[in-house]
Amino acid sequence: MNLSEIETFLTIVNTRSITRTADLLFLSQPTVSHRLTSLENELGFSLVIRNKGHKQVELTAKGTEFIAIAERWMSLWKETMELQRNQETLLLTIGCTDSLNIAVFTPLYDRLLSKNSNLDLNIQSSHHSSELYGLLSEHNIDIGFVYHKLHYKNIITEKLFEEKLYLIQSDTPEVPAVKVHTDELDPSLELFLSWDDNYQLWHDRWLSAASRPHISADTITLLDRLWKKPGNWMIAPISVILEFARFRPLYISELKNQPPNRVCYKIKHRYPKITGKRAVEFFENALDEYMQIPLREFPLGEVWMNPD
Repeated sequence: MNLSEIETFLTIVNTRSITRTADLLFLSQPTVSHRLTSLENELGFSLVIRNKGHKQVELTAKGTEFIAIAERWMSLWKETMELQRNQETLLLTIGCTDSLNIAVFTPLYDRLLSKNSNLDLNIQSSHHSSELYGLLSEHNIDIGFVYHKLHYKNIITEKLFEEKLYLIQSDTPEVPAVKVHTDELDPSLELFLSWDDNYQLWHDRWLSAASRPHISADTITLLDRLWKKPGNWMIAPISVILEFARFRPLYISELKNQPPNRVCYKIKHRYPKITGKRAVEFFENALDEYMQIPLREFPLGEVWMNPD
């Protein structure tokens, strides 16, 4: 087996067409057929069913089973190439939600990059927690941070931290009190982001039945930019409140009908990629040290800004 044969087979799997495969790989159709036949001869079994007059290629049972092997073979080859190109560089791909990246981990990334100039970071923040498990399982990320625990055979899940949620209002709050019940709030002025599944269930119970939020978004940056009305309010975890309070004064209250804490889990593969193993170890050592730093405390029932 060689790279060109494996690449040709996987392209056929995706296109189900010899003609389309030839176009995508800039090859002639006879060359594609020759590579496929050569691979089959080496394996000792057929990968596709050759039906004359049929435009779409069908895989044999063995061909279907071979897909996973071919994908692993290709993955190992890519890792080997990365090792050759980057013998001194640490490559780390992190999967993390937007709010965690901005409100929690940005200072950590700064520290990592200042400590090691050979570290290359690829930070992916456009995926939901459930998607990150799949990306990690397929080795498309090296480490991830999620809001719920799922059971994957080859993924290690470890609780990293949990944080309480509070009500935040502008510096001219509609409900100025240390403790507030959601029944006292105007749902039509809410800024909403679903922090995790447990929060969504809590929100559905106490607020969604009354009215839709004024604005719903999936990034804290967007919500901050759209926070225009003095009466706007939001329920957010501590880390996000500290981030918002760097740019605007906030009135912070506890909730009488308290939502569940947001829990963050670290996930990593039980069998990490060769190219990512050292980078993951370096990152985890820095992460352990970083998580020992206590979060700044803020007053309740007062207008406050974060001086950091």
